[in-house]
Amino acid sequence: MLSRRKALKQMAVGCAALAMPKVLFSQTDQMMKRAIPSTGEKIGVVGLGTWQTFDVGNSSSDREPLKAVLKALVDGGGNVIDSSPMYGSSEKVVGDLSTELELKKAIFFATKVWTSGKQSGIDQMNASMRKMKANPMDLMQIHNLQDWKTHIKTLYDWKERGLIRYIGITHYVDSAHDDLERIIKSENIDFVQVNYSINDRNAEKSLLPTAKDQGVAVLTNRPYSGGSLFRKTRGQQLPEWADEFDCKSWGQFFLKYLLGNPAVTCVIPGTSKERHMIDNLGAGIGGLPDEVMRNRMVKHLQSL
Repeated sequence: MLSRRKALKQMAVGCAALAMPKVLFSQTDQMMKRAIPSTGEKIGVVGLGTWQTFDVGNSSSDREPLKAVLKALVDGGGNVIDSSPMYGSSEKVVGDLSTELELKKAIFFATKVWTSGKQSGIDQMNASMRKMKANPMDLMQIHNLQDWKTHIKTLYDWKERGLIRYIGITHYVDSAHDDLERIIKSENIDFVQVNYSINDRNAEKSLLPTAKDQGVAVLTNRPYSGGSLFRKTRGQQLPEWADEFDCKSWGQFFLKYLLGNPAVTCVIPGTSKERHMIDNLGAGIGGLPDEVMRNRMVKHLQSL
């Protein structure tokens, strides 16, 4: 398995030759779902991030492949789509395409407030809801903790009024983990979104255990460390023992490591390619590595 792209291409060619469905796992397989601790509502463990990948504006040619990504997500049992005003046109693209494909009822919409000031936050969140055509919004998060003490008051009010269903906070750097942890201990937070990957495990030290103890759902961003994990494993063969937890690709290897941590509710890798979306979904099917296996995975990666 020389690389994710080459491996998936070979698998797709093989499937076409055998007139098989355009999926990399059996239609009878079911993606795992995990409960949001604050309510018990279950969501698919593999979702979709939209940073850069869905920022395509009104270009019909650029939007077309994204329709296949959204359809693959839902067909494969996933439902979480995460966006932000920071991501250019991504919110509007998600809203337009999910409406066009009649997928809105199947999707768990998540976005963020990314500004300072109460009224600015209100205006931005209203705009996000219009763009994503999500009313109520399933999850509204405070992006990178920007002016969080102001926005949290609005979010509490909006949740009580039924404008949003869940409240979240996010960040993408290790240095913010202590702040995230303090907030989920002191505030009534439903979700925390944090950077976490097999080679960026700072969140394991305290933040993830605290989230689990506090009953806070966890979304993980940067699960591939900005693509560096694929660069590290380029030309390397997947270890044979990966079959022990139903792992078929390096992408699944990295995601299954995260999902093997019971504190993680959903991983949200971004992609604009249907074949990558399908491969990502495979991480939520079959077995997951236990703690002994997860340590073995880390050591194997470090040895490459």
